[in-house]
Amino acid sequence: MVIKCILAAVIGYLLGNIPSGVMIAKVYGIADIRKHGSGNTGTTNVLRTLGWLPSVLTLVSDCLKGYVACLMGKALCGDPGMLLAGLGAILGHDFPVFMGFKGGKGIATSLGLIIAINPWLALALLVVQIAAVALTRYMSVASLITTVAFPIVTAILCRGRDNYGLFLGTACIASALSLFGHRSNIQRLIRGEENRLDFKKISEVSRKVMEKMKKGKPDKHA
Repeated sequence: MVIKCILAAVIGYLLGNIPSGVMIAKVYGIADIRKHGSGNTGTTNVLRTLGWLPSVLTLVSDCLKGYVACLMGKALCGDPGMLLAGLGAILGHDFPVFMGFKGGKGIATSLGLIIAINPWLALALLVVQIAAVALTRYMSVASLITTVAFPIVTAILCRGRDNYGLFLGTACIASALSLFGHRSNIQRLIRGEENRLDFKKISEVSRKVMEKMKKGKPDKHA
């Protein structure tokens, strides 16, 4: 059982290492997304740099990493394997060994874990995230709100479930990883220097990127 759980965590970590944002950005002409914007490989940096469609593809891909890892972990050793694999995927996404430990912040990969735990929990947190983005236009604020909400909602929706303590503990660890990943955002928010999402600008970036893709001439940024 112990060996299987360790294997589940390792599999999850390796799946988390898949650089979804980097690969998708390359398709759209960005050689290394880490050299643009915030330097992050996640959905938000792809959104600001390349627009809507690439960011959605990155979101789905990163989410799938977490979800598939959980499925494989559960097949190996049930709920403990699922949770360990999910946490492993988040760590692999945040600190990918094959990319110098410079990855994303784990929000989308965490969503994959949350879907595996309870789809209704995932839906509730997704609604909170979307509402927070719409109201504040700060992606970081929305992510921090859902990060704090994750253990609270888990405590409510998973109560009475077998391995309840494991589910709650996993939610707390995943939230702690997210808070750590957002530490620079928190500092900028305190200083009043955090950038809001400019939906008009993002739409304009999307339009230009799609036009260049249609012409077969994506920008080849270094």
